[in-house]
Amino acid sequence: MLKNKQSLSLRERLIQVMFPLLFLMGCLIMLYPLVSNYYYRVKQNQAVTSFESAKVIVNKDDIKRRMALARAYNATLDPGRINDPYTDMEKKGVAEYARMLELNEQIGYVEVPRFDINLPIYAGTSDDVLQKAAGHLEGTSLPIGGDSTHTVITAHTGLPQAKLFTNIHKMKKGDLFFIHNIDKTLAYKVDQILVVEPDNFTPVLVKNGFDYATLLTCTPYGINSHRLLVRGYRVPYQKAFEKADAQRPWYTKAIFLVSFLLFVILVIILLINWHRK
Repeated sequence: MLKNKQSLSLRERLIQVMFPLLFLMGCLIMLYPLVSNYYYRVKQNQAVTSFESAKVIVNKDDIKRRMALARAYNATLDPGRINDPYTDMEKKGVAEYARMLELNEQIGYVEVPRFDINLPIYAGTSDDVLQKAAGHLEGTSLPIGGDSTHTVITAHTGLPQAKLFTNIHKMKKGDLFFIHNIDKTLAYKVDQILVVEPDNFTPVLVKNGFDYATLLTCTPYGINSHRLLVRGYRVPYQKAFEKADAQRPWYTKAIFLVSFLLFVILVIILLINWHRK
C-alpha cells in the first residue's frame, strides 16, 4: 500500500514537472518564427544603419567617381546575360561587378513602407546573400536610376526564420518602394504586377527612356514554380516620401512586444503554480 502511494506520488511529481516543460516547449516552438524574424529584422536594420553611417564619411568626389563607373556599367549591359536568380549556378560565387557601389559590402538597401521592409542589398544572388537579405540580379541595371535603366532586386519568400519579401505578393498598383544607394534615394511607384515562368525575362528588360525597378521573388508560397515581378516607375522622391508615411504600418513592433509579454506572463504563472505544488 505504501509502495503504491510512493509510486503515485512519483508519478504525480513527474506530471507536475513535465507539463510545464512541455507547455514551455510548445510556446517556444510557436514563438520561434516571430522571435527569429524579429532577430533578423534587428540585424537588417543594423546593416542599413551601418551603410548610412559609412555613406556620410565618403567624400563627394569619390561618390561622383563611383556613380560614373556605375553609369558606364549600365550602358554596357547585355540583356542576354540575365539569368533566373534561383538556379544553382546563380546561387554560387561572389559577385564582383558592383564594387564601385559597395559600402560595408552593401550596394544599398530597399524599403517598402507598407510592410515595414528595410533590407540591405548585396551584389548578386548567392545563397549566402538570399538567406539574410536582398540581392541585385546581375545582368540588370545597377540600382542608381536614370533613363533607360531597369534594376531588379530579389529576395526570398516564406523562409521560416525571416520574412524578407514574403509580403510583397500583397502589394498593389500605386504602392511605393524606395532604393537607397551611396548617392541618393530613388522612389518608385508600382504600375505592374506579373507572375511569370522562371525563364521569362522580357518584363525586366530595359525600355528606352524609362526608369524602372522590379522586386522579384518566388511564388506561389511553398511551391516556388514561378516568379512574382512587382515593377515600379521612378517618381519624385519628396512627394513619394510624404505619401509613403501614410502606408507605414504602426502595428509591427506592437505585435511582437505584446506576444512576448504574454509569453513571459504565462511562464511566470506556470512557475508560480508549479512552485506551490
